[in-house]
Amino acid sequence: MLGGAEGVRRVSSGGRELPTGDEGHEGSSVDGPPGAVSLARPMEMGSQIGPELDWGTEAWREVRTRAQRAGRAYIWLNLVEQRLRAVVAAVLRPIYEPVHADDWVVAAAGPAGQEWVQRAVAVREVSRRKGYLLDPADDNVLSFLTLPQLRELMVQHWPCFEPYFDDRRDVELALDELEVTRNVVSRNRALSTAVLAQAERASAKLLDILGAGTDTPSARRLPIDAVESLVGDRYADVVGVHSDRVRLLRQFPAEDIFGGARRLDAIGIGLNLLVQNFSGRRLVRLAESGCRVRLLFLNPASSAVKRRERELGLKRGELSRSVEMNILHMRRVRARLRDPGAFEIQVFDETPRFTAYLVDGDGADGIAVVQSYLRRTRGMEAPVLVLRGGRRVVKADEPDEGGLFETYREEFELAWADSRPVS
Repeated sequence: MLGGAEGVRRVSSGGRELPTGDEGHEGSSVDGPPGAVSLARPMEMGSQIGPELDWGTEAWREVRTRAQRAGRAYIWLNLVEQRLRAVVAAVLRPIYEPVHADDWVVAAAGPAGQEWVQRAVAVREVSRRKGYLLDPADDNVLSFLTLPQLRELMVQHWPCFEPYFDDRRDVELALDELEVTRNVVSRNRALSTAVLAQAERASAKLLDILGAGTDTPSARRLPIDAVESLVGDRYADVVGVHSDRVRLLRQFPAEDIFGGARRLDAIGIGLNLLVQNFSGRRLVRLAESGCRVRLLFLNPASSAVKRRERELGLKRGELSRSVEMNILHMRRVRARLRDPGAFEIQVFDETPRFTAYLVDGDGADGIAVVQSYLRRTRGMEAPVLVLRGGRRVVKADEPDEGGLFETYREEFELAWADSRPVS
């Protein structure tokens, strides 16, 4: 600092004179000495920088949506890449490794793949030096090949793979469909629902072609996705949660729930999900094809119906008439069957606690749709759980602790034993 008649002056390391910062130099309108550099003062609290950097509710919602879609896509891509890598290793390693040892991948790539295989070798060496190889099993060139490069190895050596797969075109088409998703996810860009759905279909198809498809029988009715396969054990046997019945049917139509069932057990007040969304003609065909049906309605003449009417604010007799109509409709369906004994209808008088539709609940491929009854909330507006019966999808080698499916199935059997048949 230099002292003088005009007071204290500050000089920068470059020799330029800085503003004194006193009251007389506040703001940009005051002229400084020649050669002085004007410095902006720090912004006061509440200035423009806050709102510019902040994320609002809509921004956070968009970010979460993007992350959820990208996460699902990444899991599918990860499974496909790991499976394809394992298949390539199983087929090509016995051919090239006896002659080329650890360089068998480089030899398999050949002159056509020289550029990308050498790039993979270089990335592997960098990962070694920087300590990025956390698992010794990944310390090989094959682990550093991308999905297109694994595909190239497969295509180049198709005669080696042909005995294991029916159609090369099916494999290539499925991998083509994944390429858009792979590029979007790798660059952290927005993924549309249409592209995500295409990627999930292509991945499931490819995993099935490569011999890693699911062996869960209920997958034909409710497909198992990659997320359920990896983290399904966190939620017992709950594989779907919907805020109301409308959203359930939008994603899981009644035909997908009940179509092709060999056994159908249902308990509830009026069983509207079945009666109003699955036609009587379809029920007749289902029963004639061998499906055993047991329907358990709340007795429309019981006091429990009157209490439910009061809870929902309905007119007296409104709910009981609705239940009666549903029962009459099911009786007409039963009357059209050659074996009415395969289509049983009964009523119970206890307080209804839930409605449940158990499809093929006696086997390993069961699906259940369950709703609890809430005060002042109609069944159509109540949250819905979708359960998968049988064994758990994930960690099936661990002791089975059971799930919600068995709980509701046992409740149905207890209620059925205490109920009365409808003639």
